[in-house]
Amino acid sequence: MKRISFRRSAGLTAAAVALIAGPALSAHASTSAAPTEQRAYAEQVRAAGLTDRQAGQLQQQVDAVLAREPQARQTSANTLAIPGGTVTVPAPGQTEPRDLAAPDARAACGDGHLCITDGRGVNYDYYRCGYYDFNGIGNGTFNNNQTPGTRARFYNSDGSERWSHVAKGTGTASWTPVYHIRPC
Repeated sequence: MKRISFRRSAGLTAAAVALIAGPALSAHASTSAAPTEQRAYAEQVRAAGLTDRQAGQLQQQVDAVLAREPQARQTSANTLAIPGGTVTVPAPGQTEPRDLAAPDARAACGDGHLCITDGRGVNYDYYRCGYYDFNGIGNGTFNNNQTPGTRARFYNSDGSERWSHVAKGTGTASWTPVYHIRPC
């Protein structure tokens, strides 16, 4: 029994250290959260009922977004601000991505937004016009909830337009070949 208890205690400690110190020790320390915010993220993970392993998996997913998006900034345990919008990574066990900082809030695509869920369950919410790199993969969905008539454009790796969609509307898409997005 002591061995199991020790392992669990060591696992809890390791997961807490990884969750709290992980972003600060990554290459993105300048864009990572301050220690106070990191403690808040750890509390969000505990409140969501994630195990130590799940907390570690979640932070790995967040760190992967930070690695792909040099301008990203972690804003909650599973949400990041990116150029033009936000990314919400699904916590292990979530059927739809929800910000752990606001667990009771319903995931919705706000008026004037372009929202995408990729094949990993990662939610991208764009609410600023611009031309942005996109790292979604797999088959997923979109909700072009912008002003009627606004055209969202999706681009190949060479910058040529792959397809577009005129608001308002929803649909499915393969995100693997999409490299850039212009929401409006």
